[in-house]
Amino acid sequence: MKLAVQIVVAMATFELYRRSTIGMCLTETLDEMVENGTLGADLAIKVLVQFDKSMTEALDTQVKSKVSIKGHLHTYRFCDNVWTFILQDATFKNDDTLENVGHVKIVACDSKLLTQ
Repeated sequence: MKLAVQIVVAMATFELYRRSTIGMCLTETLDEMVENGTLGADLAIKVLVQFDKSMTEALDTQVKSKVSIKGHLHTYRFCDNVWTFILQDATFKNDDTLENVGHVKIVACDSKLLTQ
């Protein structure tokens, strides 16, 4: 049973972070636990919803660094208040680091939508 079920909760959350490495590992682990009978599907979904909320809060309150990004815009899209940018030959720069990336996908949402 896959946990690809979408739930509408009182406070909306974005599921963007589920596609991160830690989000995918969490989802795979929860899937295994549900398949083995160690965890109920309802509880697994609640864990994913809490993960979404916790990631959003942690990034909002604990990350203080800023980065500038330059690159060639390959594709952009705006759908359902979510921006998606695909950059080629991108350069990420903060105070002391410069990193070149051949291909990057950036997904951005308006955090104000979480409180509506």
